[in-house]
Parts: sequence; structure tokens; C-alpha cells
Amino acid sequence: MAKVRSWAGLDVHARSVVAVTLNAESGELRSARLPGETAKVVEFLAKLPAPTRVAYEAGPTGYGLARALGAAGIGCVVAAPGKIERPAQDKLKTDQRDAERVLRLLMIDALCPVRVPTVEEEALRDLVRAREDVRGDLMRARQRLSKLLLRHDILYEDSASTWTQRHRSWLRAQQLGGGAQATLLDYLGAIDTLELRRSTLEKTISELVVASPYAQTVARLCCLRGIDTLSAVGLCAEIGDFTRFERASKLMSYIGLVPSEHSTGESRRQGPITKTGSRHARRLLVEAAWHYRKTPSRGLTLKRRQDGQPANIIAISWQAQQRLHRVWQRLAEQRGKRRTIVAVAVARELAGFCWALAHAD
Repeated sequence: MAKVRSWAGLDVHARSVVAVTLNAESGELRSARLPGETAKVVEFLAKLPAPTRVAYEAGPTGYGLARALGAAGIGCVVAAPGKIERPAQDKLKTDQRDAERVLRLLMIDALCPVRVPTVEEEALRDLVRAREDVRGDLMRARQRLSKLLLRHDILYEDSASTWTQRHRSWLRAQQLGGGAQATLLDYLGAIDTLELRRSTLEKTISELVVASPYAQTVARLCCLRGIDTLSAVGLCAEIGDFTRFERASKLMSYIGLVPSEHSTGESRRQGPITKTGSRHARRLLVEAAWHYRKTPSRGLTLKRRQDGQPANIIAISWQAQQRLHRVWQRLAEQRGKRRTIVAVAVARELAGFCWALAHAD
């Protein structure tokens, strides 16, 4: 690689960008405040003596600037903000100082880069997250309606099968009277709208995944118990390319399913999981982990998802069922661990099997 002649650290905001540059030959340090337009920033950096290397922290402005710099032949590092070291006694925070810190860490290769997704990958990720937002809104809307009925001392007897057609008919038959009745109808309308939005998003996701770069990985992940098409697409959209992780343990750490640790001297103490990375991916794995409480088996739904897959992929899926069921038995029944803790432990190992399926030849 050619020797870098210009270094630049950026502090990026929606309407402005502060750039601190360093000329490697003269050692001259300069700063400039630029408009927030991507084209203006690229134009400024392109005028620096090449080769140029740039870095900025990942944030709400997305990856458009990183892609534009790459297209212009300028090396760019998008740094993970949570892994940038900051002195505990540093009480001054300005855009200038932030850009200088990024510049100095870039020069000593002390930044932890994040993977810049392609435009197609980011579009699918936005779609998956939109569906996740609708799911959360729907859950809250249903809770509001149930609490309204509870305040009027109305309970649905068959609580095990709520939000079925029978439950819907029962809800529409309730007569609260006055403003309460208008509130009930408004809540029902909101739930119907959210369910329609959810089904529309799910249909769009299913159609787009066929032509996406994740098609093969999604089909393989669906061979695992507890992971359907939507869960597999969600994992792929949040994790990206599974093959960039050399070992399964790195994927577990990336999702935040490994225990935190505080060790010093002769003492070593492990605490709760780190919960770093994508919360959505972590939730999908934990939800899937609960399916492994049951005795390993291949039902009709799982067989249908496994149709057409190679024998080694199906073998890994069966191995996952057997191993993760044993983990449930050992931790929950023999050691008496809380089921929520066991589910997280199983989810960590399930992430390893997802990695194995993605890497299988």
C-alpha cells in the first residue's frame, strides 16, 4: 500500500462537518468547517495530497459519505463510537477536539472499524427494522386495549388464545358506552392498521430476499429449529456477511451474548452478558432458543423448510437440536438455573450453529 500523505479526521453532523487534516510530509495540522453536503466534503478531501486516509464515527447520518469517498478513491474508516477511547478526566468536548481524536487514533491504527453495508443490504436492513418497529407498536396498542377493558372489569376467559378470530369477535361485541366505546373502537382500528402494515412489510421482505445476497444464508438458517424466514432475514440484515467472522466466538461477542468480565490480579469475575451489537439480532436468537426445550424432532414445518438443502446442512441442524436440548436439560433441570438465563446461554450456542451453517461448504 502506498504511503499515506494526507490524514483526515471528521466530526460529522447533519448540517456541518468539522475536518482536521494532517500533511504527513510537512506535519502541518489544519482544521476546516464544511457544509453537511456529501459532495462538498468529498470535494474538499479530494484536493488533499493523495493518497488520503479518512475516518469518522458511525452515526445517524449513515454510510453515504463512506461510499462516496470509496468511489472517489479515498480510503475511509467508519469507526465504532463505543470503542473509541476517551480519557476519564477530559471534560471538554467540542467538534474540533472530537475530530482531532479520531485523526490521531486513525494514524496509530487504534480505531475499531464497522462494516459498511452495500446499498441493497442497507435497504433490506431498513425494511427489517421497520417491521420490528411495527411489531413493537402493535404490542403496545394491544396492551392499551387490554388495560382499557381491565379498567372496566372485562376479562377474556380464554386467555391462552388471544388475538384470534374468536377473540376479535368477542372484542367487537363489547359495549362500554359513551367515550369508552369510542376509545375501544379507536384502539381496534389502530390494531387493524398495524396488522395490515405488518403483513405488507412481511410480504415485501419475503419477495426481496429471493434476489438478495442473503438468499442462500437465509435458506440455510431456516433449517434450524425456531428460525423461520423472517427471523433468518432479520439475522442476516443485522449481522451481514457471516464469513467475516473467523470463529463462532467472535460472532457471539459481536451480538453481545458473551459474559462481561472484570478480572484483576488473582481474581476473575464474570457478570451478565455484554449486550453489545444489535439488540434485534440478540432478541431473535433468544426467542429461537426457547424452542429447544422440547425433545429433538423434525416436524412437517421444519421438514418443509429443509427441502432441497444439502445433507451436511441438515446434519448440522440436527446436531444443533440435540446439543441445545442437552444444554436446556443440564442447566434448567440438573443445575436449577432460571429459564431466562438458560435461554440466553442456549442463544449463545445457537449463534455458533448459525455461523457453522453460513460457513458450510
